Amino acid sequence: MKHNKKGLGILTGGGDCPGLNAVIRAITKTAINVYDYEVIGFIDGFKGLVENQYITLDMETVSGIAHTGGTILGTTNRDNPFRYITGGTPEKPEFTDQSDRAIENIKRLGLEGLIIIGGDGSLNIAQKFFEKGVPIVGVPKTIDNDLSATDVTFGFNTAVDTASEALDRLHTTAESHHRVMILEVMGRYAGWIALHAGISGGADVILIPEIPYDINKVVNKIMQRYRLNKKFSIVVVAEGARAKDGEMVIQKMVPASHDPIRLGGIGHKVAEEIEKLAGVETRVTVLGHLQRGGSPVPYDRILATRYGVAAMDAFARGEFGSMVSLKGTEIVTVPLVEAIKKLRKVPLDSDLIHAAKSVGISFGD
Repeated sequence: MKHNKKGLGILTGGGDCPGLNAVIRAITKTAINVYDYEVIGFIDGFKGLVENQYITLDMETVSGIAHTGGTILGTTNRDNPFRYITGGTPEKPEFTDQSDRAIENIKRLGLEGLIIIGGDGSLNIAQKFFEKGVPIVGVPKTIDNDLSATDVTFGFNTAVDTASEALDRLHTTAESHHRVMILEVMGRYAGWIALHAGISGGADVILIPEIPYDINKVVNKIMQRYRLNKKFSIVVVAEGARAKDGEMVIQKMVPASHDPIRLGGIGHKVAEEIEKLAGVETRVTVLGHLQRGGSPVPYDRILATRYGVAAMDAFARGEFGSMVSLKGTEIVTVPLVEAIKKLRKVPLDSDLIHAAKSVGISFGD
């Protein structure tokens, strides 16, 4: 950093999300245009912070990236500085606290602090750095829309758009072959994507983590449609959905990750049970990382830009230990500690659930 310039660091942590580049662009341009900062971006999230790997972010670097997916900085969900892999094996890694090393890098680079863009895992790490004296402002990022301190996170609407388009396509082949089509979407603990996509895509059954399902009631809904000569059905299931008295379906464990559980397979489990109980041919589509990829929809580009500008404004005002948040139509700041306190799940009395049930959608309850 030049001696006459203020310095700021940015990093993107956790899973990638449509709109990340728009946030990076907005922070960088606001920092340079309005506050005369120099900006650097740490490579691959917190790993770059620990390993002191970064690039300079300037007007040229962030030009033309608002409409692109992913993150130009790279990201990872495996490199928590407070539990950093320093040895062992992939099956049994050894961890040490490297947070002081990261803080020393911040000081050596002459940075006044960090803006951290991430979900609950990354923002928990951000809070820990704030508690150790690092000036921090957070930006909420998750396609799951499950951060409690904000009404909407960028990337969510893009994920819903992708899932809704998939359902539109599945409808035609389901109807042609008289099949049950299951679409498995992301949503570990919160069913926002499944709920929104299911309503917009005309699903007959929506299974979400908040409402444990009874497979017999799911089958009853499908057979009811057959009796009405509707010889196909569309089921949307969030990856974290589970049967009553059942557990989430875990695909594998990743010991190196700060959140080692990897879900996957609930769609196939539901399909096997439907075929067994109803005798109806059933197919499964797992949307997976398609929900994270591609260009953000206009709503997310705009929201991400607003978040980026607001984060830089908050940083310049010295509102450290905060996260920018959408409340209604306004961008505000909330304490980071409040933002990470709990996940935002679908309320059982949600008007969306009421609307879905009113038009005949089953939740298997």
